[in-house]
Order: sequence, then C-alpha cells, then structure tokens
Amino acid sequence: MLGGVPVHSRFTMETIISVVLGDLVGRAISFVVEKRREKTTAEEDLQRLRQLLLRISAVVEEAEGRCVTNRGMIHQASTMREQMFRGYYLLDAFRCREKKTDDEEVSHFLFAQSNFNPAKRFRRLSSNTQIESTVTVRVSSQELKQVVLGLESMLVDMKEFAIFLMSYPRMYRQPYGAYLFVDKYMFGRQTEREQAIRFLLQAELPYGNVGVLPVVGSAYVGKSTLVEHVCNDERVQNHFSLILLYIGNNLQDETMTTFRDHCVIKHQNISLDEEKSLVVIELLGDVDKGVWKRLLHSSERCMPHGSKIIITSRSEKVASLGTTEAVRLNYLSKEAYWYFFRMLVFGSTDPEEHPKLTSIAMEIAVEMCGSFLYAYVAAALLRENLSARFWYRVLRYLREYKQKNILLLGEYPAEEDQPRYILSLAKRRHGSEDTKFLLQSSHCHNGPASHGGLPKITMVDLLSGTWSAMPRGKFEVLSWRSVIPPYYSYTTACEFVRHGSSTTA
Repeated sequence: MLGGVPVHSRFTMETIISVVLGDLVGRAISFVVEKRREKTTAEEDLQRLRQLLLRISAVVEEAEGRCVTNRGMIHQASTMREQMFRGYYLLDAFRCREKKTDDEEVSHFLFAQSNFNPAKRFRRLSSNTQIESTVTVRVSSQELKQVVLGLESMLVDMKEFAIFLMSYPRMYRQPYGAYLFVDKYMFGRQTEREQAIRFLLQAELPYGNVGVLPVVGSAYVGKSTLVEHVCNDERVQNHFSLILLYIGNNLQDETMTTFRDHCVIKHQNISLDEEKSLVVIELLGDVDKGVWKRLLHSSERCMPHGSKIIITSRSEKVASLGTTEAVRLNYLSKEAYWYFFRMLVFGSTDPEEHPKLTSIAMEIAVEMCGSFLYAYVAAALLRENLSARFWYRVLRYLREYKQKNILLLGEYPAEEDQPRYILSLAKRRHGSEDTKFLLQSSHCHNGPASHGGLPKITMVDLLSGTWSAMPRGKFEVLSWRSVIPPYYSYTTACEFVRHGSSTTA
C-alpha cells in the first residue's frame, strides 16, 4: 500500500497514463511533421523525391530478381513499381520545366495527360514556346507533393517487405542490375507473367478437361515475349514433360494429326514421373468457335491429364475460349513507357546530366504512342548523335511523319504492320527534298537461325541515310532484332517513292 492505493494499481494507472500521453505526443509530432511537409517547396520535394526513388528502385530491382510466389507481395511489388515509374516521370518533367529553352522549340506537353492517340494529339512545334504556366506549375507541384507523400507512406512497411523478399530464391537467368540493360530483359510484364505461371501450376481440372489460358493484345505488344518467358521459367519446365509451339493464321484446316505435325518442340523433360503437356498456340488471325471446339475435344482425348493450353491472339474474341480469365496485354502507361524509353536512350547515365536532351526525349516518347518497336528504333537514332539540334530534328520528323500519313492515307495507321510513308532524315544529303519510302508490310521472323538471311539495311540506316547507295524500287529493311527470347527479328517490305509523288514507283 502507498498512500492508501495498492502499488500494482498505481503502477497500472501510471502505465496507462504513460501510454496515452505517448500516443498523444506521437500524434502531435506526426501532425507537425505532416503540416511541415505540406509547406515544403517544390525544390525540397524534388530533393526528397530523388532520395525516395533511390531507395524504392533498389527494392523493386531486388523484387524483380526474386521468384516471388505470394500474390500479396506480387501486388505490393507491382504497386511499388508503378509509383516508381510515376516518380521518375515527374522528376524528369520538373527538371525539364526549370530549364530555359532559348531559341529552341519546346511544346507544353510535359504536364498534359496523354492517351497516345496521334490523330488527336498532332500539332506543329512553335518557336520560343514556353513550357511553364501558372496553372500547370500549381497543379504539377501538388501532384509532386502527393507522389512524395505516397512514396514515404509506402516506405514505412518497406523493411518488412524486404525481409520477406529475402526468403524467396533468385530467378535463374535474371541479370543483376537488369534495369541498366532494359533492352536485354522483359520489361513491365511481371504481374502478367506470374498470372500465367500461377494458372499453369494450379491444381488440375477434373479428368477430361484441358485448362486454356487466352493471352490477347494488339500487334507487337509483347504476347510472344511474355509466353516465351513463362515457358522458360524453371517452375513451368519442371511441371510439364513436353512444351509444344504452334504458329498459324487460324486453325481452320487443322486436324489433331496435322496440328501435332505443325507443332515445334520447345522443351522436353523426360525425367518427370508424370507426363503433362503444355501447348502454346500463337494465332495471327481469329479462330472459329466451332473449329476450336472440335480441336479442343480431340486434344482432350489424347493429351495427358493435367495438360494445359495457352492461346495468343490480337482478337478479343479469343478471350471467350479460355477456362480462366484471359491475360490482357495493354500498352504501357505514359510513366512506365517513359521509364522504358529513358533507359534505352540514356542507359546508366543520369538524365539530369542532360536536361535539354531529356526534355526533347520526353516529347519524342509521347509521339511514339507506346510502341516498343518505335522506341528501339528512335533510341538507336538518338544514341548515335547526342546533339540537341539533331534530337529536335527527330522530334519534328515524328510529327511530320504522322501528319503526312494522315494526309496521304486518310488516317494514322493504328497497327504498326499497316502501310505507311516515311521520309529520310538525311534527305538533303542525298540531293532531294522529299526522299520518301512506302512501308508496305511487316514480318516477324522466329528465332536466331533466321538472322543469317536478314536484310543488310536497317530502319536506322533508312532514316538516317547512312547507306552507301540510295535504295531503289522494292527492298526490305531490318526494323529491329530482339536480344531476348523468343529472339524475333522484324523486317519491313519497302518501296522507294519518286520525289513529289504520292504513289509508288
């Protein structure tokens, strides 16, 4: 007893008061800190954003190099990645806004929303256009502050996430520091990859049913690349004894016998005790539901129990053929696409060292409408000449390219394999004011074995004018050759168009 009050009761009372006071003090401190954050200047927010991005980039890179199977952690890593892309986009946009352009031409796109619609967004460059305005500065500063606060909140639980991350094994063949070599690994499809792998490894359907996963998306959006990386995953190769690939326009004339004859063996694992097959069907066109049901019924009778099918197509109709939700591949967000493009152009160099080039590159990224092929070609052009004047020429060229195709063809081609006109950047060097070529059709060549027969002239050669002799008539150019599985090479059939003519020669 102490003063008539039991000691243990007094101790309990003091503990409660201490906890309550501590909570109140903690809330007061948090309130003061929050208010202080709200009053920070844009420059202070930018500095804080740089520090936050360094920390979150390290964790994202580590997550991408680990074989994470927990759906919650995959979702958290995906959210972190999206916020990282958004942070870098705003960081680079603010850097560009703060730089004077003198007599160079810059548009005010930096803080405008873009849906990568070239027909709606076409405009000419106007000289001495300033990229700053009271409205955009105020709105963008607010957005910057929101991103900083969001990243800070996300980093609160980062330690716990990093500890759990260490319990997962490293990915086989995943290069450490892959963000420095973005053209050598699959970019931005980690969530879709895990969705596909989760379907392939899940418990088998009742006997007699074959699981079907549709993968749908526009041309050249990365369907084949995604499926190839899924099939190369160790978990998948240790689950299926046989992986087959079929490529065709449609399945109209196929029977089960001819279908199997037209398949290519991608992987075979004879050490597995149980036989299971994975069949990948890449369709260039659509498929009739009646034909599909007939082929699927035949396959269910001859494929081992537990076998699966992945079917890819540009047609949304294919999504209805699946036994599970389709994997849909869309174009990257403008923030993710900018991060992808900045890595292609600048590599490990900090874009902050080249603010004027960064400003031009951001505009170029918007003009390319989210295309992976355009990004590779444009990046190769820009890396050859680090002159701001040349980069402005590339930017002006992209806008003229869109305008001329709208005028000559009535609309800007929605797909990259549709006919379109291009002009040479070096037209004056060859003595013509209008060195024009018609890109008639694009083709995809499968595998590194086809590299020996590829065209000698590349799309970069055609645009920059580095060929030894002017191409005449009909010829082919190499648009791009991938250095990651499935190592596709993309060629385009071209035709030289005479000066001043809008028809082919």
